[in-house]
Amino acid sequence: MLKRLAFVLTLAPFVGACEPGVAPSEDPQLIEPTPTAVTPPGPPPATPSANDGRWLMAYYVGYERSLLPPADIEWANLTHLAVGAVLPKADGTLDTTYAIDPVKGPAMAKELVDLAHANNKKALVMVGGEGTHDGWVAAAAEKRLPTLVSALVALRKAVGYDGYDLDWEPVPPADEPALLALFRALRAADPGALLTMPVNWLATGTAAVSGVYAKLAPLVDRLNIMTYGMARDWPGWKTWHSSALDGAAPGTPSSVKSSVAAYLAAGVPAAKLGVGAGFYGTCWGGGVSAPGQTVGTSKVLANDHVMSYRAIVEGYLKPGARKWDSVASVPYLGFAAPTGAQKCTFVTYEDEESAAAKAAYVKTAGLGGVIVWTLNQGHLPSRPTGGRNPMMRTLHDGIR
Repeated sequence: MLKRLAFVLTLAPFVGACEPGVAPSEDPQLIEPTPTAVTPPGPPPATPSANDGRWLMAYYVGYERSLLPPADIEWANLTHLAVGAVLPKADGTLDTTYAIDPVKGPAMAKELVDLAHANNKKALVMVGGEGTHDGWVAAAAEKRLPTLVSALVALRKAVGYDGYDLDWEPVPPADEPALLALFRALRAADPGALLTMPVNWLATGTAAVSGVYAKLAPLVDRLNIMTYGMARDWPGWKTWHSSALDGAAPGTPSSVKSSVAAYLAAGVPAAKLGVGAGFYGTCWGGGVSAPGQTVGTSKVLANDHVMSYRAIVEGYLKPGARKWDSVASVPYLGFAAPTGAQKCTFVTYEDEESAAAKAAYVKTAGLGGVIVWTLNQGHLPSRPTGGRNPMMRTLHDGIR
């Protein structure tokens, strides 16, 4: 989840929300994991059960493992865990270092899958993410597609995953035939596996959602809209929330509800759609202190990974700073002077109150569930055992 920008449209961009297997370092700069093809040992999983009900699927990424040790995951508050990230390589094979290394990465993945199954949860492998577009295009080319599908199936069976979360982003029109061919081939090769795809949010006033997603819907268990990171200092924008539930308007053209409406209009069934909750915030500097303000020379200073929910709670949630936007149904922090390690004057983020509002909307709208980017960033180790990821608990209880 570093920030991942997809292709830019005339008014506003789509923003991909799932981070790839490229990991932010502590500065944070991107680092490339060492490519390697590793097939960890292990038995194949049992055939997955029917997928009734709403999902709460959280991503766990290798480069944030220090934020949340696997042993500390509160399994009661999720239904599916997506472990990332495996990267598609140009020759159709897979990089399975999980942004760690060829030994510790696969070991982490196996531990997470085994823990998920011990707690009667499903585990999917996250493949791809922002920055991996060229790898997808090369690996899914017609002559290499059989190699890619074989590698995916072998990995699932070796580690014990219950399915795949394929994050191909962006998806320009030229990629659509190859994308469909990949999903059809993988569904045919592994019909009992779970299959999901995270998809980009849509700014209002831009082109409609492509018809390719209506074609994908019958092939997948979920299409999850990455409805977080939906505002930045883009041309023509005012300051806005990272994950507004409602309130899209000129200058602030993003919200969960408007993106859902766009996918429904494109023919994707509500029960196949999920929405995203971001367990991180966006730090603005330069004097802005609230949504809807003129950006001017203000800039986004930090977001995903750096501005984790834990970092916000511990470093920015000062008395009197929190405000509530009743239209967008999200909180924000406003400061008169630069505050915290990142020198923020405006912080947009999600908390338990906004998570409850999002969960209520998912339930009322008949959607398929919620994805969380990332489980690691919402962990509050100073809280009592059983209450260290309060937003996960709120989401879980709210969508039931």
